Amino acid sequence: MPEREGMCEQEIQYENQQLQQIPGCVNDSCLSLGPWVPESRCSTPCLPGSRKKFGSSIHKCCYECVTCPEGEISNTSDSENCMKCPDEEWPNEKKDRCVSKLVEFLSYTDDTTVALFSSLSIFCCLLNGLILGIFMHYGDTPIVKANNRNLSYLLLVSIMLSFLCVFLFLGRPVDVTCMLRVTSFGVIFSVAVSSLLAKSIMVYIAFKTTKPGSPWKKWMGARFPISVMSACSLIQVTICVTWLSISPPFQDKDTHSYQGKIIIQCNEGSVIGFYSVLGYMGLLAAVSFIIAFLARTLPDSFNETKYITFSMLVFCSVWIAMIPAYLSSKGKDMVSVEIFAIMASSFGLLGCIFFPKCYIILFRPDLNTKIGFLSNKGQ
Repeated sequence: MPEREGMCEQEIQYENQQLQQIPGCVNDSCLSLGPWVPESRCSTPCLPGSRKKFGSSIHKCCYECVTCPEGEISNTSDSENCMKCPDEEWPNEKKDRCVSKLVEFLSYTDDTTVALFSSLSIFCCLLNGLILGIFMHYGDTPIVKANNRNLSYLLLVSIMLSFLCVFLFLGRPVDVTCMLRVTSFGVIFSVAVSSLLAKSIMVYIAFKTTKPGSPWKKWMGARFPISVMSACSLIQVTICVTWLSISPPFQDKDTHSYQGKIIIQCNEGSVIGFYSVLGYMGLLAAVSFIIAFLARTLPDSFNETKYITFSMLVFCSVWIAMIPAYLSSKGKDMVSVEIFAIMASSFGLLGCIFFPKCYIILFRPDLNTKIGFLSNKGQ
């Protein structure tokens, strides 16, 4: 019959088998019985989640079923093509429909890492506040007054704020927190390191003024270290304001790094701005370390530059180690690396600078006097 011309041999055999299942029909005798048209195929139907793949047989009517590739689905039988899911969706296990991807960030409700960081941050803040209270209570003692008492208070407050800025990195990021993250700890650490730099410079100047006719005497006083700290911190503030004005950080969604996940993260906006903040902070730490190292053996009253030297060594080591770890991590791990670097460097400053002084204040009050200091210095 003309209708059967062009059909492949397998199709004709399959059609004849279907016709023979009708009582009284033999081969072509029932083709005119009505609208019923027999279905002919030489392959099993492809289920949803798969597609037809032609070319595996010499017969054009034959095909095989292959599973849809990653990120694509088919929701009908015998589909010839698979459909790609939207960026925020992902195929289910059967690959017959798209489902929403898992949203990942450091959540307060679902992540034990957040509970750990929050607990450590609160504990360090309370410890920092206790040390600040001790220093204020014993503010008139020689060890607190040495190397500028006001700078010590300012340093303690800045370290406390650095512990608190950890909370800007926790929870779902938004545009505001993204802008405050790096800029806040950049400015806070600049204030802290600038305070240590001013302390180191004051130790060096104090030693120089002991010589008769020294021109360094005009630099002695409470205003000079505050001016040094303010000038160094102002440069960091200028860098941050310029960064926020040109290309500020913003909330970003990473839909490609992990299959089936959407990473809610902060985009730095300007990479140059981000590394300028970190670079200037590192420059301050390096200068402070060098000056403190050179002044560590000067015979000044309660010379704390040896503690500053060690604290800057810890500070620089943490941030140098943080850079490769930060660049090689993604998602929550990247944020965790930043938080760890902030907390480790802050605790390093607190421990190296203030723990020895608190030990003398609380457990060796005999050394916290001019007589006790002179006798200890002569040993």
